[in-house]
Amino acid sequence: MIRCLVVDDEPLALHILEDYISKMPFLQLVKATTNPIEALTMVQAAEADLVFLDVQMPELTGIQFLKIANGKAKVILTTAYPQYALEGYELDVVDYLLKPIAFDRFFKSVQKAQSIIQPVATKPVVVQAEPVQQDDFSTDFIFVKTEHKIQKVYLHDIVFIEGLKDYISIFTSTERIITLQGMKKMEDALPEKHFVRVHKSYIVALNKIDSIERSRIQIGDKIIPVGDTYRDEFFRMIENKNI
Repeated sequence: MIRCLVVDDEPLALHILEDYISKMPFLQLVKATTNPIEALTMVQAAEADLVFLDVQMPELTGIQFLKIANGKAKVILTTAYPQYALEGYELDVVDYLLKPIAFDRFFKSVQKAQSIIQPVATKPVVVQAEPVQQDDFSTDFIFVKTEHKIQKVYLHDIVFIEGLKDYISIFTSTERIITLQGMKKMEDALPEKHFVRVHKSYIVALNKIDSIERSRIQIGDKIIPVGDTYRDEFFRMIENKNI
């Protein structure tokens, strides 16, 4: 069993997570409290394996809690404020749940926590080796129709794409290409391993991102906002690249 501790200054939030935890056979609720100091004492005494931690609390913020706890328990952040996601991931949280928390999203999060806290030992499996598939991103391309011609665009040259009502602008490392196209069709044409939609009006190339601050992405001199609809998925992709 994974021993769970829930810390939130909102009683309703506590009750929701208590109910969710009770539905999971591998989770055991140790304590649900509105007192972060009490919870921190329990973590330091090794009385919990997993903490569901609110970010915004009056006595001690979730980020302060994480820094003091110093990795003595795994943490899933819970908050209504998505701008704290990146800072939480930098402090090695398991996941980030945005309120109101849906059960299916909670379920995925605790499965991830279980895989970290209770990794399953398996017997070695011998499989037949297959040829390694080379990533063809450096040579792959798309054709886009501009005003006077059909232009070839290499994927590795694309920096970001901006949607502007009835057309889109493709910004490459050397030029801006305007095409009468929809964002959804362009999004579907790009490999999700390398490109991510971060806003209703923007798609960015992951390898072109210089920095991320709160809900803003910087690529060169361009600042690109991260929209609410796309925030969770974007930060999950970024988490996979964190070291």
